[in-house]
Amino acid sequence: MTFKSILDEIENNLSKILDELSISDVKFSVEPAKPGFGDVSSNVSFLLAKQLKKSPKEISEMLSEKYLQCVSTLVSKSESHSSGYLNFYADWTKLNQLILSESNLPEFGDVDIGKNSTIVVEHTSVNPNKALHIGHIRNIIIGDTISRILQKANYKVNVLNYVDDSGLQVADIIVGFKHFGYEIEPPQGKKFDHYCGDDVYVKTTEKYEQDSSLEEIRKNVLKELEDGTSETAQFADKITRRVLSNQLETCWNLAVSYDCLNFESQIIRSGLWDGIFEKLKEMNLVEFENDDKNAGCWVIRGDGKEEDKVIVRSNGTATYIAKDIPYAAWKLGLLDDPFHYQKYEKEQPNSRVLWQTTLNDGDSDSQNFSGDKVITVIDSRQARLQKIITSLMGKFKSIPDAYVHLGYESVTLSSDTAKVLGLETDGKQAQMSGRKGLYVNADSVYDLLKEKTTEETKKRHPEMNDSEIEKISHSVSVATLRYEMIKQDLDKIIAFDLTKSLSLEGDTAPYIQYTHARASRILEKSGRTPSIDVDFSLLKEQPEIDLVKIIGLFNLQVRDAANNLSPKVISRYCHDLAVTFNSFYEKSKVLDLGDEQLENSRLCLVHSFKITIEKALNLLGITAPDKM
Repeated sequence: MTFKSILDEIENNLSKILDELSISDVKFSVEPAKPGFGDVSSNVSFLLAKQLKKSPKEISEMLSEKYLQCVSTLVSKSESHSSGYLNFYADWTKLNQLILSESNLPEFGDVDIGKNSTIVVEHTSVNPNKALHIGHIRNIIIGDTISRILQKANYKVNVLNYVDDSGLQVADIIVGFKHFGYEIEPPQGKKFDHYCGDDVYVKTTEKYEQDSSLEEIRKNVLKELEDGTSETAQFADKITRRVLSNQLETCWNLAVSYDCLNFESQIIRSGLWDGIFEKLKEMNLVEFENDDKNAGCWVIRGDGKEEDKVIVRSNGTATYIAKDIPYAAWKLGLLDDPFHYQKYEKEQPNSRVLWQTTLNDGDSDSQNFSGDKVITVIDSRQARLQKIITSLMGKFKSIPDAYVHLGYESVTLSSDTAKVLGLETDGKQAQMSGRKGLYVNADSVYDLLKEKTTEETKKRHPEMNDSEIEKISHSVSVATLRYEMIKQDLDKIIAFDLTKSLSLEGDTAPYIQYTHARASRILEKSGRTPSIDVDFSLLKEQPEIDLVKIIGLFNLQVRDAANNLSPKVISRYCHDLAVTFNSFYEKSKVLDLGDEQLENSRLCLVHSFKITIEKALNLLGITAPDKM
């Protein structure tokens, strides 16, 4: 029922009033009110002004009078505001009971947008030649959070990780191992993915700059990689699988999991491209170029503002987009599935089954990871390519929004954080480059966050044992990384700062987690089991009502986040929920009141807050410790 109950009631009654006035097709809004506009507000009067030839204020006065004649369960009164808005005041005794009772249900916050349809979310998709750096983490956390939100909105979500194991960056580390004598085993105490990225990859690319003739070796290795039967390709498979294993460990540590791993090398060898290329030609979506610089090539025409895109070169070889187009079509179920499936050799920490594609006939497990709709999380620098693929998939599927590119901007490091992590930036934010070795791996950032959190937790709780401190430090460190990656709009560059992100004040994960711990402490101190069998009419002070109201908005926030693919909506809701609770905590004593009924009512409210903040944080992949 939640706060949406009163919104629905008001909308239905206003629609009936308009029917009685023989007014139709007016798409008015009914929304939670801003301060000073009651509890609910509607813009209906403004939309009728031209038709009725009256001022919005006059219309709102008329509608307010008519509303008195409606059957209303949750509205105590309607009122015309001088601005022309039509405002409504809730019967909080009834709404308190509805919201706080429902908050105790397992399905609290669920919305049915997806109707149990299948949606694919593809994210991560990092070259398996290096450790994940802090810039990759934004992609991973956005994708994981979107997946969680869509599941809450009743979608069946297939989460895919596209492993680009056949590109230039992979060729570079193979050149390093095969031609420049780098040892296979990393130095003592160094993870293999860190070694490949920090040492083999960076130093190999430096050699290219010093000796341009080495480019020929690189080209030959790249060609051998595309031939799955070559010794080079088999060697590369062992190397990239080992790097991938380390990358997955980083992801799992951050509470990220997947359903299937897809390998670019297998897509190249699967024959998917041949089928989709014929389809493109049949539908006249590609053209053969006879003149100019692209003579002899197959191209996708630009829209006038952008150049034509070559997809098959004059020598008959396909460009990189030729791998992305069939993969996109496969995700939408537009092509016969050429893959077999086997379970990944390591189990994910949450026991979610992880599958991987294979072209081996002996692996015959049948799976289906396509969807009615696809969301691919890729940074904004790939917008041109993704625009082409989105357009093509819309034509194949005949549904314009069947394929969605969810873009985002990059992550930089604040100058102070860069300095702490050993990067000299002359007081400027640090832009990262894996090729130049100017990046900070995600493991290092996590370790530093954990070290700082452990120190602080030991100071605050000297009575805690190492196991308890470890659990809290891990939870806060993961929460900090995840929250900083999603609290900004996706089109904004993030400047990550270690010190600010760990603050117990302001818009940070520790602030929200600490608020949850505060609620847990109140409930523990009470020595009682909270119940919904309380007198809800006692919750009438403004801080109490404000808290009930924001708890009741949870499902509306989930709906907004799912419809707009915006994880920021949930992060902002978590922060607002924490701020509202802290205001309640400061103004409304809960225990030792000398009034058991009021105490029980407020304990019910505190418990509902605790449940709601846990559910909302879970959508962000964040756990909330009971102590901090």
